[in-house]
Amino acid sequence: MIRFNCDYLEGAHPRIMQALMDTNMVQTVGYGEDEYCEEAREKIKEACKCEEAEVHFLVGGTQANMTVIASILRPHQAVLCVKEGHINVHETGAIEATGHKVMAIGGKDGKLTAEQIREAHKNHWEDGAHEHITQPKLVYISNPTELGTIYSKAELEEIRKACDDCNMYLFLDGARLGYGLMSEESDFTLEDVAKNCDVFYIGGTKVGALFGEAVVITNKALQEDFRYIIKQKGGMLAKGRLLGIQFLELFKDGLYFEISAHAMRLAKLLKEGLIKAGYKFYADSPTNQLFVIVSDDKLKQLDEKYSYEYQMRYDETSSVIRFCTSWATKEENVLALLEDMK
Repeated sequence: MIRFNCDYLEGAHPRIMQALMDTNMVQTVGYGEDEYCEEAREKIKEACKCEEAEVHFLVGGTQANMTVIASILRPHQAVLCVKEGHINVHETGAIEATGHKVMAIGGKDGKLTAEQIREAHKNHWEDGAHEHITQPKLVYISNPTELGTIYSKAELEEIRKACDDCNMYLFLDGARLGYGLMSEESDFTLEDVAKNCDVFYIGGTKVGALFGEAVVITNKALQEDFRYIIKQKGGMLAKGRLLGIQFLELFKDGLYFEISAHAMRLAKLLKEGLIKAGYKFYADSPTNQLFVIVSDDKLKQLDEKYSYEYQMRYDETSSVIRFCTSWATKEENVLALLEDMK
């Protein structure tokens, strides 16, 4: 079975596995205060061109989202996101379990706009009963989005401006950030992300690491006591070195961006081949997630050899499925899939 379900099917990049083996018997202090974590933090801050940032390592994306949001919001405040947002549909109510409401609104192609943020803010504060209603305080976006789309630099800057005007924070979920940054259609850098977001995270789990996300807090007001919240939410890994070693390797010699570019090259190969074969897409994704409309008859053929993520029924005779490339995808598997999709 050849699998295109997601971008975390394999273990980790060989360089990371080797680094973990090479340091396996080295004794270090725990809880992310070791020399490997510290060096990884410096590498990430250098890549972000943001020396004043704080970097914290957590195990997974849901844990990162829950911990960050819980650390920012007061009990009466809520997080605003698009309906397809990961915190709204794929995290089992993790945010609500911390006592905070997710205020989901409809977007376009999985993206939130500055205008929608301003409108949500206006609707709240112009309501005469606003003190009886949960207050939107934090904006959550992801890049790439759940539909594989990406924000432009102009859109990101407009959202930043809207957050400033509305006295709201901006949090970017970067579970697949490497793939978004290395898309041919992306016009901003990691430095731009750091400049425009109060907090964001760099995903490792889906981009070459065994596990792990690097939370980058650029807003000094949000840095205080963050480690207390990590501990409280069960995210302070005793063997924190395991996270630091992985991110140190990812940010050596541009490995993170190199392997992200590999996934994007094969996604482009797959997308162009599917277009040539006459397939249509549910969303025009320029990243490693491709949402393809496929007939029921073709799905039966695919099921004999391939695994993919089923999304939804499209019409009476076809469905939407997702093919996902990754840092580890083999070109021969993409070519085989294209041949069988003809």
